[in-house]
Amino acid sequence: MPPKPLALHETPIPGLLVLDLPVLGDNRGWFKENWQREKMLAVGLPDFGPVQNNVSFNDEVGVTRGIHAEPWDKFVSVVHGRVFAAWVDLREGPSFGSVFTIEIDPSVAVFVPRGVGNSYQTLEPGTVYSYLVNDHWSPDAGAKYTFVNLADETVAIDWPIPLDEAVLSDKDKAHPRLAEVRPMPPRKTLVLGANGQLGRALREVYPGAEFADRAALDLASPGVETARPWRDYGLIVNAAAYTRVDEAETDAGRRAAWAANATGVAALARVATANGITLVHVSTDYVFDGTADGHPEDEPFSPLGVYGQSKAAGDAIVATVPRHYVVRTSWVIGDGPNFVRTMKGLAGRGVDPAVVDDQVGRLSFTSDLAAGIRHLVDSGAAYGTYNLTGSGAPLSWAAVARRVFAAVGAEPARVRAVTTDEYFSGKSAAPRPLNSVLPLDKIEATGFTPRDHLVALDDYLSHD
Repeated sequence: MPPKPLALHETPIPGLLVLDLPVLGDNRGWFKENWQREKMLAVGLPDFGPVQNNVSFNDEVGVTRGIHAEPWDKFVSVVHGRVFAAWVDLREGPSFGSVFTIEIDPSVAVFVPRGVGNSYQTLEPGTVYSYLVNDHWSPDAGAKYTFVNLADETVAIDWPIPLDEAVLSDKDKAHPRLAEVRPMPPRKTLVLGANGQLGRALREVYPGAEFADRAALDLASPGVETARPWRDYGLIVNAAAYTRVDEAETDAGRRAAWAANATGVAALARVATANGITLVHVSTDYVFDGTADGHPEDEPFSPLGVYGQSKAAGDAIVATVPRHYVVRTSWVIGDGPNFVRTMKGLAGRGVDPAVVDDQVGRLSFTSDLAAGIRHLVDSGAAYGTYNLTGSGAPLSWAAVARRVFAAVGAEPARVRAVTTDEYFSGKSAAPRPLNSVLPLDKIEATGFTPRDHLVALDDYLSHD
């Protein structure tokens, strides 16, 4: 009989997956590919990045182990013999307490996500049980385990061999009932750039996240890779950056920009890659020279100044992280000093400003940026780069200023339009892209449509 093909099956426990493994046999015995990353990813297994392989030898029939939920993912299989395996979802959430059982022989493997309790009972003597995990065991890891009793009446596992006849450890016998179990929380979210305009908006969409400013976690300082127990984190949103565009052209500013926007981002990328963390990195229109009518996600970098160059380097680094989103935006407006607030203040003080009229783009409000980031992560959108700005017709900075003046009851004609060259004449300034329009087709295809930036502007002014 030919071996069954490699196939993946879902179970009632979210993320718990069963794989059929082809086993090839002849007069000498049998052979199987117990772990084959390329083929298994192709059928739908997560790329969970195993780092340790453990083997458990069980001398007798009826050896029963569990139910243990560890803070890492597992890939379990049998090398010799058979087991009756049972899983209980011990994660926080609606599936808590869900149960799935199956018999495993060498032709079956099971992917067990973090926080799902794992257990088995041997059905043959000399059973060899093997499992891959994606974190290294350490003496303090046990403090993060969650357990439930093998005999719990609520989960009601129908063990083939009654537990009073089975071989159990005293430790497993003492595990709590389900009603007393401390559910395993999800991996944590960390937002960097906590005090910036976008960082403040992200507090609204990630209320349970940890937020860190530069004082709490300086990406440019040594030791980022060991600064936190990174395996406890599932998502990092990097809204931190050196953004002083003009100062970046100075000797000190150049070093600071590269340290924060490239060197620090490289350390963060290493952390994310090594620990299976999804990394969201906020980028900018300044990675382009602004000579095109619009800048799609796959346009080659062409930055004009140091700020854009350092940000382009960071984008390229983040693109190497297996689970990454580069969110490219422009003309950011939120809770903090920004162009709209500046124009509103000038209008109120009777100042008639000169504003550039040859730079074109769309405003990006931080509330929309934060919502779009959360959408990408929660929807499981394909990893990669996404433009995310306001939608609608692009305008110049001068046109935006006039709209602000009109909204606060000032005469729009007080805004004097000038070219970029005229505005910066005699000043030390970084070059700016003249066209900052970022097409939104890619993110809209994921089901997220940003608000029209002028509608958002009116709403912002009415509440600011």
